[in-house]
Formats: sequence, structure tokens, C-alpha cells
Amino acid sequence: MEFTIQDPLIILAVGMLVVIGGIIGLRLHAFLALLLGAFIVSFLTPDGALQIFAESKGMTEGATQALISTDIGLRIAREFGNTCGKIGLLIAMASIIGKCMLESGGAEKIVRSILKVSGVDKAPWSFLGSSFFIGIPVFFDTVFYLMVPLAKAMAMKIGKNYLLLILSITAGAAMANSLVPPTPGPLFLISEMNIPIGLMMVGGISVGLVTIVAGYAYAAWANKKWPIPLRDSIDAPLDQIKSLSEDNAKLPPLWFSVLPILIPVLLITLKAVTDTFFAGHSSMLFTIIDFLGEKNLALVLGAASALLMLIQFNSGDKNTKSSAQAALMSAGVIILITAAGGAFGAMLQQTGISTRISDLTQGYQMALIPLAFLIAAVVRTAQGSATVAMITASGILSGVATTMTLEYHMLYIGLAVACGSKLIPWMNDSGFWIVCKMSNLTEQEALKTFSPMLTIMGIVGLLVTMLAAKLFPLV
Repeated sequence: MEFTIQDPLIILAVGMLVVIGGIIGLRLHAFLALLLGAFIVSFLTPDGALQIFAESKGMTEGATQALISTDIGLRIAREFGNTCGKIGLLIAMASIIGKCMLESGGAEKIVRSILKVSGVDKAPWSFLGSSFFIGIPVFFDTVFYLMVPLAKAMAMKIGKNYLLLILSITAGAAMANSLVPPTPGPLFLISEMNIPIGLMMVGGISVGLVTIVAGYAYAAWANKKWPIPLRDSIDAPLDQIKSLSEDNAKLPPLWFSVLPILIPVLLITLKAVTDTFFAGHSSMLFTIIDFLGEKNLALVLGAASALLMLIQFNSGDKNTKSSAQAALMSAGVIILITAAGGAFGAMLQQTGISTRISDLTQGYQMALIPLAFLIAAVVRTAQGSATVAMITASGILSGVATTMTLEYHMLYIGLAVACGSKLIPWMNDSGFWIVCKMSNLTEQEALKTFSPMLTIMGIVGLLVTMLAAKLFPLV
């Protein structure tokens, strides 16, 4: 006999209890806890909720009935595979890039170059600014993959501030990902709310720069209160990083060292620019950019350049094959946990949690800017995806806002939605697991450092947006 719960909010609470309790209380591996949470959430979800979810996605009647009749295990497996398909190759290639940059001395060369320009004290600021501007055209996870080996090499070089370097990377990349087009969330938002892309870019960068300063302040405080050392890992053992940072190490030239990062960043950026500003144009150049700028291929090319650098400048005693094998072993665990988190988040979405939140906010007579922030924050916390939170909140509010006479531009509602999508990252967010596993933080450490930092930045973004709407209404 099937046992279900009608209210998705209750199912959400049960799912949160299972995952958090399993990881922290029962000491289950994150992969097992997330899968268990996905199975329980799916088991408790009634057929009616699945039908509502399917209708909200625009599925046909046949597709809706097929979803309802699909076994729980198969539904979870499909979403597990969908998430793996989105991030699996990216993580694998990024792990190879990181491993090769460490073993070849490329990461060490970049770190030394940064230190010459910024000095030791300002190195975290360099990471913060770099990740923000790289994160405008490049997805958060890709930026994090590319910069983690630099953070490890830098932490080994200066002997401190590993947590501050990691949080600086996440602060910059996370805010750019939600605030500044052409990433998917902001692109959908501006199309739904009829906000000019140029205006959103200027507004997003302006608000983003303020929020990352606030995030940095929290990161610096957390780094002093809970100093976290650079830890051993399969892909980057401490003794190996230390041996590669000796002054007499044979390092590759700077231009070669930055290629594994520069190649994917430039290709992805060029594709984003052409897709945004030159859509519909056809020429050989645009075709080549479109082909090479696909993020998976761009990372493959970056990994190829990293392997070439390792072949020429391998300063360790391992060969290229064993280095790639170690990187892929580490990537496999990260892929499993991230895909399980994606499956858990998808099962929460199938409960109809977004529709339930929409119903609760109908007719809620509150100022639209904080309301937009609140809706996005609740959806993000419930199902884990910042992009889904932005899509849901903008869908709810676009119709409401267009029926009212606003005293400010719709840009500010869009910015509030983007800032709200940062609250609150936890175990149902694949990005949470990427940060945890690639930086070797424990779940508890991430929950008291990474999660509060993004929450603080989101709240600061809301306050800045409300102030800007009052001072510069743009109408």
C-alpha cells in the first residue's frame, strides 16, 4: 500500500531531516544519505503532486502519465544520470587540469606571479576579484574547478589562509553566476521581466561588487575563528605540493602555466558573447567559436594543454598515466556525490514544492522587492538550485509586477530575485558538494563557513538593491 503525504512542505522537512540527520547524526557517507533522502522523498510524493509538477513543466498528457507510472528507483536513476551528464565530464577534466597544474609546477608559477604583483597580504583579494569576473561568462562550478589548484598551491606557499582563499573563490563566482548575464538564471529572468540585458549587466556587476566585499569580510572573520589547514587528498597530496613549491623547482613559463585555465575561459566567454550579441549570425568564425566554446569541449582542450605541460615539465616521480588515474579516482567520488545531490533536489521539485510556494505568496501584499527576494530564497533553500529559484520567482512575479504601477525599474525586482537565490546552500545543492569535496572541507565546516557567507551576501545584495531603487529609480 502506497503511503503519501499531500503537503510538499512536510515532505521537504522529512527530506531535510533524513539527509542532515544521516550525514551528521548517523555518520553516513554523503552519497548514501542523499540517495536515501531521494528515495524517501519520492516514496512520500503522491501521484497528484507528480501531475502538477508535469503540468508546470509543460509535459504532454502521455508524458505526464509515463512519469506517474515510472518506478521510484528509475525516476531517481534518471535524475542521477541527468546531473551526471551535466557535470560529470566537467569534473573529470577539471580534476585532470588541477592535478597536472600541481605536478608540472604550473600552479606554483601562477601563484608566484600573483604574489609578485599583489603581495602575500592581498592574494585573497586577487582571488576574489578574479573569480567574480571569470564567473560572469563561466559557470560557478567551472570557475571553482579551475581555481582550486591555485588556492592549494597558494596556501602551501604562504602557509596560511586556505579557508579564506577557498571562500574568496566561491564568493566571487557565486554572485556573478546569479547577478550577471549571460548565465542561464539571469538570462531567463531578464526575458521574463523584460529587463534590457545591458542594464542587468551593469546593475548586476554594481550590486555584485558590494556583496563580494561583504562576503570577503565574513570569510576573513571565519578564517580567523575556524582556521582550516590544507589537507591531504588523492589528487593533491601535501608532500607533493610542498615538493613542487621549492625554489629550485623547474617551473614552466607563465604563458604555458595559464593555458589550462585561459583556454576554457576564453572559449566559453567567446561563445557566450556571440550567443548573446550575435545570435542568428552565420559565418565560419561563429561556427568555430560555437563548436569550441561548448563548455565540455572547452574543458577537454584545457585538460589537453595541462597534460602537455605535465609531459614537458613533470617535476615529480609519477608518469602522466598515473597522474591522470589519481585525478579521475578523486573526480569519481565527487561526481557520485554531486549526482546524488542533483537526484535529491529533483525529487524535491517533483513534490510540487515550487507550486506550493507560489500558492502561498498569491495576494501577499508586501513590497515587491523584498517579496521577490523571499520567494527566491525559499525556493532555493527548498530544492537547492539557484537557477530554478530564479526561474520560479521571476515566473511568479513577472505577471504581478506588470499589473502594477512601479516607482522603480523592474531591474530592481530582478536583482532581488538574483540575490534571494543565494540563500541557503546546504546538502540538496550540488554546488555545496563540489565546494566540500574539491576543497576537502567537511560538511560541518562548509555549513558554518560557505553557507552563511552566501546568505550574508544575498542579504547585503537585497539591502543594496532597495537603497538603489530609492535613490536611482530609473523611471
